[in-house]
Amino acid sequence: MPGSENGSELLAALAAVGLRLTRREFIAGAGAGVLGTGVLGATTGKALAQEAGDGSSAAPAEPEPAPPIFGFADVAEIARTRAEKEYSAPSMTLRGPFANLEYDQYRAIRFRPEARPLAGSGSAFAIDLLPPGSVYRQRVAISIVRATGIEDLGFSSDLFEFDPAIFPFPDGIAPSGSGEGMDFSGFRLRSPINSPDVLDEFLVFQGASYFRGIARSMIFGLSARGLAIGTADPRGEEFPVFRHFWIREPEPDARDIVVHALLDSASATGAFEFEIRPGESTVMQTRCRLFPRTEIDQIGIAPLTSMYYFGPARRRGIDDFRDAVHDSAGLQMITGQGTRLWRPLTNPDRVEISAFVDENPKGFGLTQRPLDFGFYQDAEARYDRRPSGWVEPLGGWGPGTVMLVEIPVENEFNDNIVAFWRPRDPLKPSPEGHDFSYRLHWCAAPPDAAPLARVKATRGGRSIHNAAMRDFAVDFVTAPDSNPALRGTLTASTGKVSPVTLTPLPGGQLIRAAFTFEPGDAEAAELQLALEDEAGLRQSETWLYRWTAER
Repeated sequence: MPGSENGSELLAALAAVGLRLTRREFIAGAGAGVLGTGVLGATTGKALAQEAGDGSSAAPAEPEPAPPIFGFADVAEIARTRAEKEYSAPSMTLRGPFANLEYDQYRAIRFRPEARPLAGSGSAFAIDLLPPGSVYRQRVAISIVRATGIEDLGFSSDLFEFDPAIFPFPDGIAPSGSGEGMDFSGFRLRSPINSPDVLDEFLVFQGASYFRGIARSMIFGLSARGLAIGTADPRGEEFPVFRHFWIREPEPDARDIVVHALLDSASATGAFEFEIRPGESTVMQTRCRLFPRTEIDQIGIAPLTSMYYFGPARRRGIDDFRDAVHDSAGLQMITGQGTRLWRPLTNPDRVEISAFVDENPKGFGLTQRPLDFGFYQDAEARYDRRPSGWVEPLGGWGPGTVMLVEIPVENEFNDNIVAFWRPRDPLKPSPEGHDFSYRLHWCAAPPDAAPLARVKATRGGRSIHNAAMRDFAVDFVTAPDSNPALRGTLTASTGKVSPVTLTPLPGGQLIRAAFTFEPGDAEAAELQLALEDEAGLRQSETWLYRWTAER
């Protein structure tokens, strides 16, 4: 942990795991190499006392048990202590080949595989450390928690190779010392999730508190964050930062890898633990403890960030050969009462904020539908292979709101969708902190086996009968054993809607619910549609749609 401020935090962490040193002993130990580069916890308290000259006899001492492995409680103590101090941004000055880089130049810097921190451990996981540069200017410390103690990873330009076609280094090696005074910007995790002999990239932590993951056969799409503060607030948004990561070295046969993280921002600090298992779905068992520096009302727990440019429901003014362009198609929810909801996303003319009030939600996420190439017709971006992100709260989260923010964009290169949980009551400063636990799934579809029809696609356009009306077609994939005698129930908060007609579609298990909406003079309307059987029992998730007049 570089820096005097981190030194005091590390003392607190050592005390929490049973090693109590004075500041003088800590400094002396670091200077002697006891703590500086490698093995926190490898030296017991008695041995440290002997090294300090306590006059102990030369008789052999009984071996003492190793102290507990550094973990979540230690990071929480660092976060609690830091919350009592004034915030300082972890920025750094970029120098040498890392300065003034365009995006393509930054991508031409690659971590050397032979320098991977877990190399030789026998683990099924590998770590690539990410360089600073381009938009990545925040200082990020990275440590490896081994059975023998903590190894703080030092930054060096020697860890990276520079593409000679981009950089003036014929051998791909930057001049020695050109990375002095800098630090990493994040890291990526690898594991053989598609082929037993290939270390596939499946999770990346980089930029503020952003991270993104994939599962088997997928490519990267939407992102998650540790915390959101002030999203879409006119006063401006605050972006908390993961300042330090501790990656626990897995056992050779481990299927999981554990990452701890220290979050920091002007309004709050936080301790995070991610227990990560990649595979058919990549699941992150997550817990966090937040320590507000001040009362926070505009807070977002388990935020997800994605991109929605256009789809078949609305594409006015977009001249594109593709039928749809988006990383996520909709906001999917399971309420505390077990109701399944689906809200199609849109690229609005102005910022749209939606709030879905709930208590103890069972799940929410930004999900991608459908997952077939024909829907997107994009052989390069392959939006049909983008993952869904699903948050499964653990324990009671109490009353609050699932928030959805939709922001106008003019291309597919900027994220414009944010979803998160906002507790009803503001988070106030507390020495005990505020705890939240959840599973975050990177998956093809959320783990929900309820036998209900699901929305596959939403289509809309000007009515062929009346230009002042809108025709809608909502395609449902029905459950294999569903009752064929279904009817559509439709409501609108304003305007008029026609009766719903249901039409089976080719391919089996597909049914189209079609209707016409007449908005009249309304500027916006909330539409709600579901399929029911003859007894009035719900046989589908509920389709929620916000229509707004185009400007």
